[in-house]
Amino acid sequence: MTGKLNSNKKYDVIIIGAGVIGAAVALGLSRNGYRTLNLDALPAAGYGSTSNSSGIIRPFYSALESCALAHESRSRWLNWPEYLQSPDESGYAKYVERGMLMLLAEGDLKLFQGSLNAMKEVGVAFENLTAVELRTRFPAFDLASFGPPKSPDNPAFGVANMRPLTGGIFIPEAGYVGDPQLAAHNLQKAAEALGAAFEFNTEIVSISRSAKRVTGVTTHTGETIGAGIVVNVAGPHSSKVNALAGITNDMCIPTRPMRHEVAHVPAPQSPLTGHYRCVVGDGDTGVYMRPDIGGNILIGSLDPPCDARDYVNADDYNTQLSEQWTCQVWRAAQRIPTLSIPNTARGVVGLYDATPDWIPIYDKSSLAGFYMAVGTSGNQFKNAPVIGDLMASLITACEGGQAHDDDPVMFHLPTLKRTINLGFFSRRRALHSKTSGTVLA
Repeated sequence: MTGKLNSNKKYDVIIIGAGVIGAAVALGLSRNGYRTLNLDALPAAGYGSTSNSSGIIRPFYSALESCALAHESRSRWLNWPEYLQSPDESGYAKYVERGMLMLLAEGDLKLFQGSLNAMKEVGVAFENLTAVELRTRFPAFDLASFGPPKSPDNPAFGVANMRPLTGGIFIPEAGYVGDPQLAAHNLQKAAEALGAAFEFNTEIVSISRSAKRVTGVTTHTGETIGAGIVVNVAGPHSSKVNALAGITNDMCIPTRPMRHEVAHVPAPQSPLTGHYRCVVGDGDTGVYMRPDIGGNILIGSLDPPCDARDYVNADDYNTQLSEQWTCQVWRAAQRIPTLSIPNTARGVVGLYDATPDWIPIYDKSSLAGFYMAVGTSGNQFKNAPVIGDLMASLITACEGGQAHDDDPVMFHLPTLKRTINLGFFSRRRALHSKTSGTVLA
C-alpha cells in the first residue's frame, strides 16, 4: 500500500521504519495475526541504512545470545524463499556462503576467547589456522603485523612491528547478502501477502497516548492513525522517535546515529577472488573486507581507537566520502600488497544506530504498547529474519500481561533447539562488558 491511507482501516500495530528489520517485524507480527502498518520517511523499503549495509552474515559474537541469534538467522538466509513463503517480482536476495576469516595477531586469541566459547556452545564449526596454514590458504596476504591500527598520517603507519600474525580462525558457516535492500523488499512483499500495509514518504511528527498507553501517531500531513501498539524500528532516527514517545528517562542504554564509510575497490587477481573469497576481519589493521559483485572488495572499519567516533544528526551529516575512505583502503593494502588503490573514491556513507555497548535494544518501554527494535549498531542486518519473530513473541507476551522487566520473555530458536533470555537486550540493562566495543560486538 503506497497511496493515500484509508483512514477507516484499523491497525493493531504501527511500525515506524521499513528497513530490513522493520519489514521483518511486519512479517513476524503478520504471521501472528496482527494487522500492521509500516510508516517510513523514505521512498521504499530498505532505502536508508539497510541499503548501505555490508550484509555480512557471521556468528562471531562474544555474547552467547548474539551468537545464537546470528546462527539461527543463517538457517533462514540459507533457505530464503522457503522462509518468505511468498514470491517477489524483483527476485530474491541471495546469501553467498564462503566463510569468514578472523586474522590473529599476538594476543588476539585470548581477546577472542569469549567468541570462541560462544560459538562452541551454540554449535558453530570453526577451524584454528596456524600461520603456516594461513600462508598456504591465503597466499595473497602479507602476514606481518602492523598493529595497533594507525592513521596514515602516523609516521609508524605501514611499518611492521616484528611480531607476525599468529594464525586465524576460519568459520565456514558465514558469508554475505549481496543486495541488502532487495532483502528488505522481499520481507515487505511477504508481509503484504498476509495483509500488512506499507506507507512511504511519510514522517512521524507526534506519538499520541491516553493515560499511560500509546494510541497512535500523527504524520507530517496532519493525519492521525490509531493503533494500540507502536514499534520503533526507525534506525538512526530511533532516539528522535523515543523522544516523541517521552520514554527516554526510563532507558539506561541510549542510541545515537554514527556515521560510517565503506570503500569499494577493485579486487586483485589473487586467491582472494578464488575459492577462498570470504569475509575477512583484520583487527591488526582495523578493517573488515568482503567480496562484491563486479570483482570488487568492500572495505569497512572495525572501529579501532584511532578512528574517532563520528556521531551526527541523522538529518544533517556529510554524505560524501572523506579521508576515512583513504585510511581504510590503505590499511587493507597493508594486508593485501597487490590491492590497487583507485584515483577516484567509490563507496557508500551510511549511519549506524549505535548503543554504547554495541548490543541492540529489543524491548518494551515505560509507555504501554510502545516497543523498540533499535540500537542495531551496524551488526544486526544478519539477524533480521529472526528479530521479526523475536519482536512478535515479545509483544504477544507483554500484551498478554507478562511483566517483561521483572519476568523476562524467553525466546525459542527452533533450528538450534535452544532458548534465550530477551532480558539480555533490555533498555534498562547495565552495559555489557564482554563485547568488543566495536561493530564486531
